[in-house]
This record gives sequence, structure tokens and C-alpha cells, in this order.
Amino acid sequence: MAHRLVLRRLWTLSVNDIRCLPTSTASVASSCYSTSLQSSTTRVSFLSPSRSLPRALPHTSRREVSFNVQDSEDFTERVINSELPVLVDFHAQWCGPCKILGPRLEKAVAKQKGRVAMAKVDIDDHTDLAIEYGVSAVPTVIAMRGGDVVDHFVGIKDDEELDSFVSKVIGQ
Repeated sequence: MAHRLVLRRLWTLSVNDIRCLPTSTASVASSCYSTSLQSSTTRVSFLSPSRSLPRALPHTSRREVSFNVQDSEDFTERVINSELPVLVDFHAQWCGPCKILGPRLEKAVAKQKGRVAMAKVDIDDHTDLAIEYGVSAVPTVIAMRGGDVVDHFVGIKDDEELDSFVSKVIGQ
């Protein structure tokens, strides 16, 4: 049983991990009963589920196109106190037009490359926010800048209308 586990771990190794393996078969055979193999410079653990990557992955600082609002405090922090203009998409899981508008709106926001953010608010989960902003039908999109409502629309719009709406919100 143990040798199958070791073979499975060996099979899933990356090329960099294999380079760290010892070259003599005697050291491999003697270490099959331990939880790790030891090379001259690097110790690679095969049986631990949380082993580190051989080298660090490059970190990219990409801003999220959209985010889901978790609660009223999250809404205040990420929407009202935002330095960027924010489009707030009030939607519901059961709403067919919302499922059509959401990806289109995300695409229009993504074209702006970080000059505008998009918050998604599920009205079933956050009824208080929907009532506070006068949402009576979904989908409703409200544009906010500096905590103030600057524009809104209700229903579906085509891609060109969404692009012009987003451009108008950011002031282009």
C-alpha cells in the first residue's frame, strides 16, 4: 500500500521536482519508508499534502472586474467609500434578464480597464439595500460616484448602450 502511494506521488511530480530527486537508487529505496526524499540541496516532501512550489509564481496585481456584496458594511466600504465610480447591479438568481445583462455589463466594465468597478447585489439576500435604493424591478443598475447616485437604468440594454452608459459614468 505504501509503495503505491509513493509511486502515485512520484507520478504527479513536476519536472523541477524530479530534478531534485537523488540519483542513486539505493537512496530512493532506503527512503521509501520515510515521508520525504532528501537530495543534496533540496528536501522534497512527497507525502505531505501541502508542499510548496519549487519557485514562486509571478504575482500580478489585477483588479477584479466585479465583486459580490456580502452585507451592508461591505456595501458601504466597497461601494459608497470607493474612489472609483461603481456600477451596482441589483439582480436575482431567478431573473432571466439578469442572467443576460450580468455578463454584458461585466464586459463593458472590463473594457474600461480599472476606471470603474462593478458591485453585484442579490436582492433576495440584501432586501434592505434594494429597498434603500428604490429597486422595484430587476435588473436595475445604479451608477454611484463618491457615494452619490449619478445615473441608473432598469431592464436590458444592448452592448453599445451599455458601453455609452459606462463611458458617461466615468466621464468620457
